[in-house]
Amino acid sequence: MIKAVITGVEAYVPDYVLTNDELSRMVDTSDEWIMKRIGIKERHILKEKGQGPSDMAAAAVNKLLKKKNISPNEIDLVICATVTGDHPFPATANIISDKTGIVNAFSFDLGAACSGFLYALATASQFVETGNRKKVLVIGADKMSSIVDYTNRSTCCIFGDAAGVVLLEPTHDDTGIQDFIFGTDGSGRHNLYMKAGGSVWPASHETVDAGEHFIYQEGQTVFKYATMKMADTSIELMKKNNLSADDLDWFVPHQANIRIIEATARRMELDPSKVMINIEKYGNTTAATIPLCLCEWESRLKKNDNIILSAFGGGFTWGSLYMKWGYNG
Repeated sequence: MIKAVITGVEAYVPDYVLTNDELSRMVDTSDEWIMKRIGIKERHILKEKGQGPSDMAAAAVNKLLKKKNISPNEIDLVICATVTGDHPFPATANIISDKTGIVNAFSFDLGAACSGFLYALATASQFVETGNRKKVLVIGADKMSSIVDYTNRSTCCIFGDAAGVVLLEPTHDDTGIQDFIFGTDGSGRHNLYMKAGGSVWPASHETVDAGEHFIYQEGQTVFKYATMKMADTSIELMKKNNLSADDLDWFVPHQANIRIIEATARRMELDPSKVMINIEKYGNTTAATIPLCLCEWESRLKKNDNIILSAFGGGFTWGSLYMKWGYNG
């Protein structure tokens, strides 16, 4: 039986660091306020004019191909999870392929907000498990700074820019993606979204003047649902696969809010040392948070480690994925 296993991971964050101190000079906020409520100290911002998610992703992809000594010609599928694509079309995955010399793959984008990387990973696994594709790149990349209103303290503190990528390949051993549980509640679209810029409300002077091209979020509702759904699906996944908290080696949560992460881990009865947390350094980079964690922790991961990835995003979308790590870091 073929399973899809991660065989490599890389990430990229822009050089420019936006600190809480700098934010406090832009909007009515403070380091103490942000750290207490969200847990973010700084975030990386893509400042270069004319650059987007494809540039960050291409940098991560090139690093991964070099590290794995793989030719771009060997890649046969590229999926990019993003909600801030370079353009409405073509797909950012197409642009990434062009910028990295990948010519033998078909490429497409997947949009599920902060759950996007997990959805893309599960989608890619189906192509690998059927034997249809052999080397697949799954990317999470978002330039959230492009849709953040830096006069709104409820959202401008949260988001950063980054890209992460994993290489997915077939395996016949017991490692790889084992199971996943995903869900959607479309009524949540009213609580976390960007109103304008799509076909319903195309860009106009009115939409720009009204600030409708920025993220809108009802924080309390999102917090409640995220804490509940990430924990519910993770616990259900553990029960379904006969995993106890002791059996789990790592929990990789989407990095949206430190209180959400801690509440989810408590419900799972996990030792805090098993929870990957880097939100303080990067903020919420949307589809990039999970691969960014995997990249930072790669050297500590061991073959056959039991890992659960979990995310919650606008839409509402959510889910958890269980995998056995495929190699020693």
